[in-house]
Amino acid sequence: MTETDGQQGSAAIGIDLGTACSCVGVHRHSGVEIISNEHGGRTTPSYVAFTDTERLVGDAAKNQAARNSANTIFGTKRLIGRRFSDASVLADTKLWPFKVKAGRGDKPMVAANYKRKQKLLAAEEIASMLLAKMKGDAEAYLGAPVANAVVTVPVSFDILQRRATKDALAIAGLNVLGVIHEPVAAAVAYGLHESTEAKNVLVFC
Repeated sequence: MTETDGQQGSAAIGIDLGTACSCVGVHRHSGVEIISNEHGGRTTPSYVAFTDTERLVGDAAKNQAARNSANTIFGTKRLIGRRFSDASVLADTKLWPFKVKAGRGDKPMVAANYKRKQKLLAAEEIASMLLAKMKGDAEAYLGAPVANAVVTVPVSFDILQRRATKDALAIAGLNVLGVIHEPVAAAVAYGLHESTEAKNVLVFC
């Protein structure tokens, strides 16, 4: 991943799309730079909220969650690529303050009121809103358009979950250069800052 990898010479970014928080970085000047959001944070809460007037993403969404819990969505990484009838999904829906319904093909759909209208959104759509923010933060930092990305996923993700994650990036306007397992990404990140001396490293996930 370099400053000029991929489509039309655009910068390529790396995104850690997390359940609780997400972050974005870029490889340039022979090193990895983690890109801060508008609040100076190196991670952004994986929250999306809907109100009568606007859509909020990240810190802004999380900060108003207490007064708008039914329309503040988080944890959708646990829904992406799954069926509504999956035991883990049914268990999660009992804990979340927002509603999740079964859609076509048993797809879990998040219910939210946005601009006084009821919306049903797939997990990929929610994730794409967060990814679009990561993309925007990167573009503001680099001063150039970003079209390409590498994204991390848990080792436990199956083909459907990986495909749904790719779909989320596509909706956000990002070309997927690669999907990397989170422990592999952690090992690569560790190696970037270590000497070439041979050693064994354990990565816990």
